[in-house]
Amino acid sequence: MFRSLGIFNYRIWFIGALISNIGAWMQSTAQDWVVLTELTNNDATAVGFTMACQFGPPLVLAGVAGSIADRFDRRKVLLFTQTMLGLLSLLIGVLLLLDVLTLPMMLTIALAIGVTNAIDNPARQAFVSDIVNRHNASNAIALNSTSFNMARLIGPAVGSLLLIAMGSGWVFIINAATFAAMLLALIFMRKNELQPRVKPKRGANKMADGARYVAKRPDLIVTFVMAFLIGAFGMNFPIFASTMALEFGRDADGYGLLSSTLAIGSLTGALLAARRSRARLRVAIVAIGGFGIFQTLAAFTPAYLAYAGVCILVGFCTVTFMTTANGYVQTTTDPALRGRVLALYLAVTMGSTPIGAPIIGWIADAFGARQAIFTGGVASIVACGIGAGWLVFSGRLHRADTGGFKFELDETRPISIITEAMPQVPSTDDTVSLATSAQPVLKARSNDKK
Repeated sequence: MFRSLGIFNYRIWFIGALISNIGAWMQSTAQDWVVLTELTNNDATAVGFTMACQFGPPLVLAGVAGSIADRFDRRKVLLFTQTMLGLLSLLIGVLLLLDVLTLPMMLTIALAIGVTNAIDNPARQAFVSDIVNRHNASNAIALNSTSFNMARLIGPAVGSLLLIAMGSGWVFIINAATFAAMLLALIFMRKNELQPRVKPKRGANKMADGARYVAKRPDLIVTFVMAFLIGAFGMNFPIFASTMALEFGRDADGYGLLSSTLAIGSLTGALLAARRSRARLRVAIVAIGGFGIFQTLAAFTPAYLAYAGVCILVGFCTVTFMTTANGYVQTTTDPALRGRVLALYLAVTMGSTPIGAPIIGWIADAFGARQAIFTGGVASIVACGIGAGWLVFSGRLHRADTGGFKFELDETRPISIITEAMPQVPSTDDTVSLATSAQPVLKARSNDKK
């Protein structure tokens, strides 16, 4: 489960990311609460637009961000973006302490954070594959999610306590200080132990190459569609948690507790994902179906503690899907195109928020928080149906040769890409074999079964 932590570079990356992510979740908790209660009069739509400003740029800047992640030294890119994010957090904290922050100012700064994150995210996701070899990539990605969700467990609880004890401004200032952990990790990495990069040829670093690659991979298209639906309508947890906390008559501490209970399930899902030897698409399909079911159940829970309990199951399914889908995309993508494909994937997952968050916020204001949660659950069930339908109609799910009512699922066939630069041998596992910067040419499917 923890084998990647035996690698020095990954170990300090994990520690730095954990500290930085705790600060980020503290800020996320404070930001949504500030918008909801300090800058507006419990306006969930304003929270949705703040999220749209923060998560919209990855959708617009996917091409630029992906090209940067593939062309430039990802470590240097991260040094720049992490510094800028720390400064923007510091700016919000100072404006809050001076009592001059307004909603338009918050939206502007959230947009700046979104632009910086648009560049940071694909570089940071792809950089994990630079730290470890392919054998450990799936484990490293899952542990990365574990770090994120450990922070998700700790950060909201600490953030809500700091909101009460010190005020919102200091939460942002403390978060700014936590960026030092990630910067130090990047500075002290052993650069000679990083994995060699496969860089595209000059003139070939185009986002269209990544889009064409995805277009020839129906498995990736299905993954992207499912990620869009859950990202747009299902994963609006700041809106769900803050509005439900108010509905149950709770203050900032009640809001933080809901975020932390969500993280308990998330952490469990991330640890189980780290135990798996590889990311399987069918696991992601089952997880998003479970998310839809539990999200729908959460919409009808009558009591605060019951809702918090269901949040644990929602968090488990969320992270199981996101970690598996992310790992599948990373480990089955051509190394020379990985940054651009990840930029597209992050544009779908994060960029879907500007589409869904204002809609979910409006539903919460107009019809109530429970109807907004129910909408997210239905969208996720639809996503599961799309994934399951693809499995059936792609021929992977069929009647067993033994007859009767038994069914079996063929393994996901590897796609072999032939190139003179990096010849690849088709894998026999449940992934797609690594490719090169050459244009994909699909081979005939093998008949191997699970």
